[in-house]
Amino acid sequence: MSYFTPTIVLLKEGTDSSQGKGHLLSNIDACVEIVNTLKTTLGPRGMDKLITNDRGKSTVTNDGATVMRLLDVVHPAVQTLVDIAMSQDSEVGDGTTSVVVFAGEILEQSRSFIKENVHPQTLIKAFRKACFKCRERIKEIAIESNIKDEKKWNSMLKKCASTAMNSKLIAGHKDAFSDMVVQAVRSLDPEFPEVDLIGIKKVGGGAMEESFIVNGVAFKKTFSYAGFEQQPKKFTTPKIALLNIELELKNEKENAEIRIKDPKEYQKIVEAEWELIYEKLEKIVESGANIVLSRLPIGDLATQYFADRDIFCAGRVEEGDMKRLSVITGKQIQSTTNGFTSEMVGECELMEEKQIGSERYNIFTGFEKQGSSTIILRGGAEQFLAESERSLHDAIMVVHRAMLNSKVVAGGGAIEMELSRYLHEYAKTIYGKEQMLISAFAKALEIIPRQISQNAGFDSVDIMNKLRKGHYEKPKENIWMGVDIENEGVCDTMKSFVWEPSLMKLNMLSAATDAACLVLSVDETVKSPSLQENNKISMEGRK
Repeated sequence: MSYFTPTIVLLKEGTDSSQGKGHLLSNIDACVEIVNTLKTTLGPRGMDKLITNDRGKSTVTNDGATVMRLLDVVHPAVQTLVDIAMSQDSEVGDGTTSVVVFAGEILEQSRSFIKENVHPQTLIKAFRKACFKCRERIKEIAIESNIKDEKKWNSMLKKCASTAMNSKLIAGHKDAFSDMVVQAVRSLDPEFPEVDLIGIKKVGGGAMEESFIVNGVAFKKTFSYAGFEQQPKKFTTPKIALLNIELELKNEKENAEIRIKDPKEYQKIVEAEWELIYEKLEKIVESGANIVLSRLPIGDLATQYFADRDIFCAGRVEEGDMKRLSVITGKQIQSTTNGFTSEMVGECELMEEKQIGSERYNIFTGFEKQGSSTIILRGGAEQFLAESERSLHDAIMVVHRAMLNSKVVAGGGAIEMELSRYLHEYAKTIYGKEQMLISAFAKALEIIPRQISQNAGFDSVDIMNKLRKGHYEKPKENIWMGVDIENEGVCDTMKSFVWEPSLMKLNMLSAATDAACLVLSVDETVKSPSLQENNKISMEGRK
């Protein structure tokens, strides 16, 4: 008698399923491949990437988060690296390339252990322990900045901003931009500092040196009607009305039907609409406002009405600019004119319209409550301005985090070499597989200084030998020894003012370790068939 084992179908036809050691190694290979693409952008001498999307728009950047986002990754395991780059960008602003490169190197170091049948959970446990030890070490050696000394505090913030801009296109002007960035961040409310309240406006043309900061709010002249040119363009101590109201007559809708018995009734409908808009305009004028700004359109009737009364108006103002004005004036944006009084309008010392390059800008300065600022960025090509804006955003985020957490560490691979040495020493005190795994984590940390020196065109083997010798022979004296980009060697990067907020490194370690552990914990991938494949299968079934 023979028995047949019935075939059990659990998944839909066309579903792709892969599992086992080969699948895990395949995921690691995919992650390492994307890291190889990105790692040449790391460091002050890192290269840029030119990425063109399906619409033909080109982007030139060396920002890790931007590159990862634009690559349009579809591999599910690699998507984890995209997520950690984005989280690092939103949380700290800088270190997006470092976190991806480090996560990829952890996976690279794991490859040999996976091939030797070490269980992934054993790897994960050891890596998490190593990460915890590194975080404790950073908290132990990080240097606290003197917040009470205004000069030293400002100097520390500027050095953090300069370090963040070292690897960017604007590195040649980092001294000027670091001053602007620190001034912009320090203009925010110290209790609730919102980075969104710092505006960055790009004006094409001119030299980078022509960029400047406005201690207030500035935005490009909005769409306007003929009456706008009759309005005054400069005010001293003006009253500002912030509205979210449409001040224009609406056109009749096509194919609209109005049933009336007498033609005169239609005239009454038209007159009612005119009366409504005039009532709104009169209430705004009665409030004493000299400047009327609205997120919604201001039509030709309202524009001429305000011009006749020497009132400046601008419609379709961007939401971000309106929010900044609302915060800095301390007044809410009004969505109705009912009950609109003089108490609802804001004030500033000066408002004027200025020509900046080929654009006209409305600039508001001299607010009683300082809580916002605007950086006007000048430059040539559109891609250059876009990359400069991303660079400034990273520097602003770094200074913002440094203000919240005043501890700093040295950059240039110094902190990574110190953590690597520390873990190697710790690994000698434990036994078993964990010793080798923690040593592998320590070796992975060396990818940062090695890649920085490689991208600068140095002999990375020679640089790494010097760094290891310095850190292992005299760990106390050479704790901040890192890569010297200027002189092709090694130096004390703390004395060279290559400073980074410790929070950035703490976040990098946690995010990279979590991402690597997540990839290692996946032992099977099940991919459902796409809609097109489903249709194809169903058609074949009908045949």
